[in-house]
Amino acid sequence: MLIEFTTGNYRSFYAPMTLSMQATRLHDHKSIDEQNIFQVGKLSLLRSAAIYGANGSGKSNLVRAMMFMRNFVLDSATKLQAGEPIDVQRFALNAAARKEPASFQIVFWLNGTRYRYGFEIDEKRVRAEWLYRTLKREARLFVREGNDFNISGLLKKEALDLESRTRENALFLSVLAQFNNPTAINILGWFRTKFRGISGLNDKTYGVYTLHRFEADETFRQRVRELMRLADVGITDLSITKLPFNYADMPEELRDKLSQIAQKEDKTVNEFSLASVETRHTIFKGEEQTGQESFDLGDESEGTQKFFYLLGPLLDTLENGSVLMIDELDARLHPALTRELVHMFNSPQTNPHNAQLIFATHDAGLLGEHLLRRDQIWFTEKNRYGATELYSLAEMKERNDASFENNYLLGRYGAIPYIGGLRTFLEQEMQYGENTET
Repeated sequence: MLIEFTTGNYRSFYAPMTLSMQATRLHDHKSIDEQNIFQVGKLSLLRSAAIYGANGSGKSNLVRAMMFMRNFVLDSATKLQAGEPIDVQRFALNAAARKEPASFQIVFWLNGTRYRYGFEIDEKRVRAEWLYRTLKREARLFVREGNDFNISGLLKKEALDLESRTRENALFLSVLAQFNNPTAINILGWFRTKFRGISGLNDKTYGVYTLHRFEADETFRQRVRELMRLADVGITDLSITKLPFNYADMPEELRDKLSQIAQKEDKTVNEFSLASVETRHTIFKGEEQTGQESFDLGDESEGTQKFFYLLGPLLDTLENGSVLMIDELDARLHPALTRELVHMFNSPQTNPHNAQLIFATHDAGLLGEHLLRRDQIWFTEKNRYGATELYSLAEMKERNDASFENNYLLGRYGAIPYIGGLRTFLEQEMQYGENTET
């Protein structure tokens, strides 16, 4: 489970900013508290977090920062060659940022242990890296400063003098896992299977995974059928036909997921086929049902297609108790559907394994539904220097019974665009046009 994530000097983030999934001592609504919080050891963690902000404020960059960290942890030791540059984008609007490293740190819970792991990098090398774990108190496993390593006795016997085999542009944690260190293998396994992100705009890229599960898993197929029916999009049933697909064209994280499925099913990924989905709608004669008409899923609305494609990652996350980040969750979805997807994660009944959903959204309606606690509501806003600031509603003085939705739209929490000038500009232009015509 995710406890917190911090990034600094990455894309629009300059000063380090932290998203915390640890519940604060709020008492908003008892029923919401009971639904939206779960316990891990002595920690109270949140099942979901919503990130609001104007276009260009940095919401997407927060998700990108999480996914950059994930991918660099998984790939730095295996896919980067010696001397190859690290594809990290530091904050561009401050001259000092060009000399400072980008930083990433994550705190998470794995197998009864709390870990704190992070690193600092530039385009050429890993400048610093650290790993701590907490049982009763926090203990250092290793700290790296450039090419200098300080490895604790807890890890020293397992490290096998791998410091000398760690390239400047590779993470020591990734090298440890490459050489079968059990602790590192478990941590990389968490990043690979429990910490994932997708874009709510490019939903067809993860649709391949949804289609495969729909084809291969009868239980999953029945759940999807029922959810599509309950979504009230007019679909009464779905069926599939098989088509070939190009595995190489899939996003990397989905290739990893299909590779894991192939391994479990004792197959190669080339044995998979792509399922083309047929939807069925009821035909009426007057008020009498007379039969069914079939359509290709591609003939359905963009919102219906997205909802179907989302079900693969969403159900997989709920089943495995994972962390899922979604940028633009609400794009092309009706607000009622978005609300139900969030509720699926906030409910212990539909989320018994304590999966966590972190999503960027513009749907202010979610703020007015008593769906989220104040510490689940986060905002991104650019400061006067063009850098993203990240803060939660729990950090503000606000009444429990306040209308979060109305106050947000009124600008009381910040994180909204100031667009009054657009109207003034157009009025002036229209007036100027009328004057020139006369």
